[in-house]
Amino acid sequence: MANQPDAQGAAAESTDPFVMDVKKIREDARKHMSDGAVTQTYGADLKTVLQLLNDSLATEIVCVLRYKRHHFMAKGINSEAVAAEFAAHAAEEQGHADSIAERIVQLGGEPDFAPDGLKTRSHSEYKEGENLTDMIRENLIAERIAIDTYREIIRYLGDKDVTTRRLFEEILAVEEEHADDMADLLEGRE
Repeated sequence: MANQPDAQGAAAESTDPFVMDVKKIREDARKHMSDGAVTQTYGADLKTVLQLLNDSLATEIVCVLRYKRHHFMAKGINSEAVAAEFAAHAAEEQGHADSIAERIVQLGGEPDFAPDGLKTRSHSEYKEGENLTDMIRENLIAERIAIDTYREIIRYLGDKDVTTRRLFEEILAVEEEHADDMADLLEGRE
């Protein structure tokens, strides 16, 4: 057994030595080639992960559509800067949707782009807003919903699907920036 330093720096006996059966890994890789990136050591429930990814794909698409509408409908004083922010966010949300769709395919699933189910699968809602302040508010609400749902997905995935978890962590960081942007725009309007 390997000795590893404990919290006080003294050597402690390791109870879980690192062991890897490369021969078995090679055999499994050849035997299950049709499974692509999903190997025998994949720890999550694949069906659940694909559902979470497709629901998140719907969420991102709804966000793209809402931000696009708000970009074109922004009117009034300071609307140019706000419209530009909406357009930038729409582009970033589209990038999220593309990354999620790519991950779905990597896991052997099919991305669900069907328009008829977007509304029911999306975590956030499509709200048009009556004026610029309403639009900003609706986008902030949607970002806050995405933040909480993606945190839950990250928590669920844990170490069971590190790649998908990291994808959601990257998206979450951008959603937090978006929420901060919308909160800043809303400040002083209410």
